[in-house]
Amino acid sequence: MPEEIDPPADNTGTDIPVVYSKTVIDHATKPRNMGPIEQPDGYATITGPCGDTMQIWFRVRDDLIIAATFMTDGCGPSIASGSIATELVKRKAAADAIRISHKDILNALDGLPEDSRHCALLAANTIKAAIRDYIAFKSEPWKRAYVK
Repeated sequence: MPEEIDPPADNTGTDIPVVYSKTVIDHATKPRNMGPIEQPDGYATITGPCGDTMQIWFRVRDDLIIAATFMTDGCGPSIASGSIATELVKRKAAADAIRISHKDILNALDGLPEDSRHCALLAANTIKAAIRDYIAFKSEPWKRAYVK
């Protein structure tokens, strides 16, 4: 009969592998910028292929994003991605914020497991859609009155 070998110690006091970074855990358990903005300058909602929906709202002054908030019905990585994404876009010009990619979000979160990386893509796509919404109504603000 083969000899049983104990698994190597992970130095954390548990046998549970570390899956999420401290940054992901922090933003998932204490999300920043959560909740809608009344009469936003930019807004988008996107449902990802996993079924999670993310909404992002912007307040813009002089083409600078001064406030960004989000909501999601998704998992912890989705919450963390929305939270860090809104942190990344604040105090940026819309033209710069639209360039934020899912890789930027993943880097800011210190990574996500492979099966959760789509959450960063959902956040990045929702940011881009909200900025496109802002740009579309920027030159013709009267159209906003007809959007429900």
